[in-house]
Amino acid sequence: MEKIVITGGAGFIGSHLCEALLNRGYQVLCVDNLITGSEKNLESFKGNSNFEFKNLDVTRDQIDCSGASYIFHLASPASPVDYQKHPEETALANSLGTINLLKEAVKAKARFLMASTSEVYGDPKEHPQKETYWGNVNSYGPRSCYDEGKRFAETMVYIYRQKYDLDTRIVRIFNTYGPRMQKDDGRVVSNFINQALEQKPLTIYGEGKQTRSFCFVSDLVEGLMKLMFTEGLKGEVVNLGNPEEYTMLSLAEKIKAITGSSSEIVFKDIPADDPKQRCPDISKAKTLLGWEPRIKVDEGLVKTIEYFRSA
Repeated sequence: MEKIVITGGAGFIGSHLCEALLNRGYQVLCVDNLITGSEKNLESFKGNSNFEFKNLDVTRDQIDCSGASYIFHLASPASPVDYQKHPEETALANSLGTINLLKEAVKAKARFLMASTSEVYGDPKEHPQKETYWGNVNSYGPRSCYDEGKRFAETMVYIYRQKYDLDTRIVRIFNTYGPRMQKDDGRVVSNFINQALEQKPLTIYGEGKQTRSFCFVSDLVEGLMKLMFTEGLKGEVVNLGNPEEYTMLSLAEKIKAITGSSSEIVFKDIPADDPKQRCPDISKAKTLLGWEPRIKVDEGLVKTIEYFRSA
């Protein structure tokens, strides 16, 4: 039985990845310091004999990856609220934490997949964003701890591939949503759903014309596994996300309709460095992985709203 290490495994995406890999018969070591993750996310499978959880910090603790065939490095606060609340921890998880895990991968001779982000494109001047786009990122601002942290992490992955011939892959994750999202993570989907369910005003920043694309978590996890387990993709960088684009205003109206909420929509000043457009070009994922999202936004929102109603 092959062993897999997942850092950030108690987080939103990480916990779904743990569950999917256990269902495929892998032995999973989940590592998380619970700064933004939660053991509650692990409840449905923590009794599985092939699952182990360790409360460790990738920046300070030794992560023993001996015997592992694969390492998924997802450890980092990932929502604007979380990484701006924990800026130093975010920068270190993506710099020192990434270096520590890369060293372990070299020792274990394990394949290494790093979860990067569409934030490396910043406020993009290219639309939709291809993997070849270098980005338009502010290195000195409230989002820099995450944006530049991930860009540095990508550089270290490149170095370790070149220097140590490590089999690495990078995924740039675009907006993802679904069950196990934190209620207070500040992401637009969770914000709108909670405001709608509580009959509070739905808060839109700016005029609501900025766009995002939304990928349901099960689709994203399927893409992560395909990128890791497909042979012949050493060194590849691949966008994963849903290319269907929505303005913030249209998303708010959609969530109001599905929840049956009577909430009004209010407009506030737009935050610093908030991207105007964010949408992936997934041509590469289609070609290399045979992957594209299957869950439509309306279907995914219904499932996510059901989760928040019962949470």
